[in-house]
Amino acid sequence: MSVATRNGPSPVDAPVAPPKVVRQRRVRPGLLGLAVLLIALGGLGSAFAVTSVRATGSYLAIARTVEVGSVLSASDLVSVQVAGGQGLDPVPAGQLADVVGMRAAVSLAPGTLLTMAQLTDQPLLGPGQQQIALGLRAAQVPAPKLRPGDQVLLVSTPRDESGSGGGSSASSTRFTATVTDAVSTEGRDEVVVYLALAVRDVPAVVALAAQDRIAVVLTKAA
Repeated sequence: MSVATRNGPSPVDAPVAPPKVVRQRRVRPGLLGLAVLLIALGGLGSAFAVTSVRATGSYLAIARTVEVGSVLSASDLVSVQVAGGQGLDPVPAGQLADVVGMRAAVSLAPGTLLTMAQLTDQPLLGPGQQQIALGLRAAQVPAPKLRPGDQVLLVSTPRDESGSGGGSSASSTRFTATVTDAVSTEGRDEVVVYLALAVRDVPAVVALAAQDRIAVVLTKAA
C-alpha cells in the first residue's frame, strides 16, 4: 500500500508585537497654578460670603423725598436690612430717635441709605445771616407750600393811618430772604415761615412784622 504525501509550504511564524510603552502625562505648571488660584479664590469667596452675612444689620433709609433744610421726622424714614455695606456709613435703625428733628443738609431721595453726613442740627444760614420766624395767615403765603431754598422778597406795607385822617406817604422798603422751613399750625389759619436774611435787615423786619406790615413775595422757587 502506498501512501501519498503532499509537501506544502512550511508554516510561517506570526510577527510578535512590540511591548507598548505608556507615556507619562506631563503636568503643565501653568494649569497647576490656575487650579491653585481657583481654589484660593473659592476660599476667599466663601469667607466674603460669611463676612457679609455676619455684617447684616438694620439701618435707616429714606422713605420719601426730603428737601434740603427740612426737619426730619420718623415718617420720612424706614428700617431696612443691609448685608455688607463696605465703604458706607449708614445710620443704624437703633439711632432713629437721635436723627429725628435734625435738618437735611442735602436733598434726600427715597430708597437711599441715611448717613450722618447728610444731616445737620444747625439752621441753614450763610455767612452774615440770621434766622427769624414770621407767623403769616394762609392768605399771606405766596405759594401753596414754601420749601427750603425758596427766594422771597419782604416788602413793607403802609402804616394804617385811617384813624388820624392822614394819608400814607412812606415808600415801601424791600428785603431779600431765603426760606429755611415752613410749618403749618394745626387747627389755626397760620403758617410759620422761617427765613434767613442779612443781619443788618433783621431789626427792621422784626419791627415791621410786629406791626403786621410785612408782605411776602416769592421771587424764585428752589
